[in-house]
Amino acid sequence: MDVTTLLLILSAVIAATAVIAFIARRAKEVDAIESTHQPEELRSAPGVGSGDGDTPGVGSEVAGPPTVEQVAGGSEAVVGSEIASEPVVSAEPEISRMQRLRSRLGGSNNALGRGLFAVFSRDRLDDEVWQDLTDTLIMADVGVESAFEIVQAVQEIARSRALSDPADLQGVVRGVLIDAINPALDRSLAVERSGDLPAVVLVVGVNGTGKTTTTGKLARLLASEDHDVLLGAADTFRAAAAEQLVTWGERAGVPVVRGAEGADPASVAFEAVSAGVDNDVDVVIVDTAGRLHTKTGLMDELSKIQRVIEKKAPVTEVLLVIDATTGQNGLVQAKTFADAVPLTGIALTKLDGSAKGGIIIAVQRELGVPVKLVGLGEGPDDLAPFEVVTFVDELLTP
Repeated sequence: MDVTTLLLILSAVIAATAVIAFIARRAKEVDAIESTHQPEELRSAPGVGSGDGDTPGVGSEVAGPPTVEQVAGGSEAVVGSEIASEPVVSAEPEISRMQRLRSRLGGSNNALGRGLFAVFSRDRLDDEVWQDLTDTLIMADVGVESAFEIVQAVQEIARSRALSDPADLQGVVRGVLIDAINPALDRSLAVERSGDLPAVVLVVGVNGTGKTTTTGKLARLLASEDHDVLLGAADTFRAAAAEQLVTWGERAGVPVVRGAEGADPASVAFEAVSAGVDNDVDVVIVDTAGRLHTKTGLMDELSKIQRVIEKKAPVTEVLLVIDATTGQNGLVQAKTFADAVPLTGIALTKLDGSAKGGIIIAVQRELGVPVKLVGLGEGPDDLAPFEVVTFVDELLTP
């Protein structure tokens, strides 16, 4: 090897060493900057670790509860994170929400409405009409047993009134569907304080249903009704979920208690409820990690979250978020979640893009759990209380 080659190799080694040293210096500088700007509660406050049993543990990655000043600060009160606040935009009143949701539902992918219109347009009332009516209901995910019960009820009324024209069935079907969805079920949200304790809403569901989005929209809805709301980001397995909830918190002007990625969800939920109790908020809404209903361990963890929360305050609502486009699979999900936690209501999302609205009837028939909220879009105010008559009327619109 000649001298020139040796010099080239030596020069390359020196250059590489210099680059490595420069990168190391820059990394130290960045760490120093991040440490300086890190929130005090993350640098010094104990967080949540792997608690023993149902008792929240202590670690170093989860911020403590917000102070009174932080809660009073509205959208600035983000625990465990420094995120620029968005301007808080006033939420729509409930009447405006319902009008807009009604128009969207009427323009949705309404296969049931089209199918029923075809049945009502037949020339005569015969066995084929009854079969087509049954098939239409089943295809809309009403469920086989529910479909037969509905058709049987319509047949009995048609005979008692001596109806012979399929067009006369429309009003009968409307009444039977309304009865099937059961307007008598209590669809109000239990979000009122009880003494010195806040109401606690636990939001559960599988991944991809719009669970975190629904949690944020619900916070915005309640805040618009003058409830003092706090959000708990207990979906610690997905970093984007906490960031997403913080964004929703800023839109609604409410604080968010969050933990480090991978922290114990039950402990984060406990910290959120503790913060709600300490700061006299009206409602704490806890977003849980999306979980497959087929995973027994994750479903057991959901039960643990509720037990841990109730060491501090009772859970007043357990809302299951169901994607309307999943059809009968949504019923399977509902049954499994009902075994893990006592469901009090359903939030049905993505109804504007679904032909599966009949799942409402199936879920309520099987579980006796009312649909309380419906979502019909991606906007911040595209969530509203469920109204039986409005839903059925739009469902019957072809």
